Amino acid sequence: MNIKVLIADKFPEKYIEELKSFELDVEYNSKLGETDLPEAAKDQDILIVRSTKVNADTINTANKLNLIIRAGAGVNNIDVPAANKRGIYVANCPGKNSVAVAELTIGLMIALDRRIPDNVIDFKNSKWNKAEYSKAEGLKGKTLGIIGVGSIGREVAHRAIAMGMNVYGKDISRIEGVQIKDFSEMDLLLPLCDVITIHLPATPETIQLFNKKMFGYMKPNTLLVNTSRPAVIDEDAMLEAIKEKNIRVALDVFNDEPEGKTGTVRSKFQDNPNIYVTHHIGASTNQAQNSVAEETVNIIKHYLHSGIIQHWVNRAKMTGAHYQLVVKHYDKAGVLASILDIIKNGNINIEEIENAIFEGGVAACCTMKLMSPVSSAMLKQMSENPDVISVSHVSI
Repeated sequence: MNIKVLIADKFPEKYIEELKSFELDVEYNSKLGETDLPEAAKDQDILIVRSTKVNADTINTANKLNLIIRAGAGVNNIDVPAANKRGIYVANCPGKNSVAVAELTIGLMIALDRRIPDNVIDFKNSKWNKAEYSKAEGLKGKTLGIIGVGSIGREVAHRAIAMGMNVYGKDISRIEGVQIKDFSEMDLLLPLCDVITIHLPATPETIQLFNKKMFGYMKPNTLLVNTSRPAVIDEDAMLEAIKEKNIRVALDVFNDEPEGKTGTVRSKFQDNPNIYVTHHIGASTNQAQNSVAEETVNIIKHYLHSGIIQHWVNRAKMTGAHYQLVVKHYDKAGVLASILDIIKNGNINIEEIENAIFEGGVAACCTMKLMSPVSSAMLKQMSENPDVISVSHVSI
């Protein structure tokens, strides 16, 4: 069967050729936008995107789509609930662009402190102002609060510690693998910070997390960097804090930023001297894109060879199953079919099933998660099969 792959964002040529070597029908169109995808993806089996939005219309009109890969970390540009309803796998490439985003984060911190963009603009406008730009504080010894200590946050921490900063962190889960202090409450952390950097996904818990209350905890002249998701900041509250506390902000993301790669842009931030904006380039280094592309290819390669999706993000973490049935059996044709017939006749739904083969290929073990319990009579019927080694049934 000919498997069709659509790459709807910029992707290194080397890895496009590698996908083609798998005898896949690969289409590459980096200029596709959200409104173009429904037509472009309707006959595709696999869709690869970076920042291009995959909306419900694209998912619902795709006749063959089975796998969407975000060539990056988050999946906020993909309508995952719509994919769930169609049984379409969504996968990502976590941690592959962490260093690139961390490097930009550190660069933005330094840019805010030394006002590098203003220096450059003045010079290009033939203005010399050494007196004004010699007033930077410096970052050594300053307190940095990292909000979100995942793979990117940890990379930022390593670099900030090397710069002599006093690093604290706040994360949804326990912080491991880096020597920083953890605060359980934001109202304890934010007032300590000279610099705050955000590295959070957009979730119900984090959307507009940085609201008027959070900005109220910050001290005057705080430097704030966001290279994660625009939705985590209440932008009106941020503008108010800039006005009242002289907070200075660097953003790689903002609400309603252009979807296209080139063009014009208008924003309420453009005339604010306390805000620097980069062009959503956090993950956009050649090193990062090669790493993400390599992982994307690995996901497809593994899927083709084993049927297993690496980094499958929309698999249910919990199902409605309350019972587990484990059947050890000889690896022969028809054995599992007979077990499944018994379960079917009992009108029991199987939520999950896995059949693993023992070394040598003689015996196998099938584990099933069930919605309803199997009766004693059904267990007896299964056990009477001469090709069934053992049967166990427990509630979970």
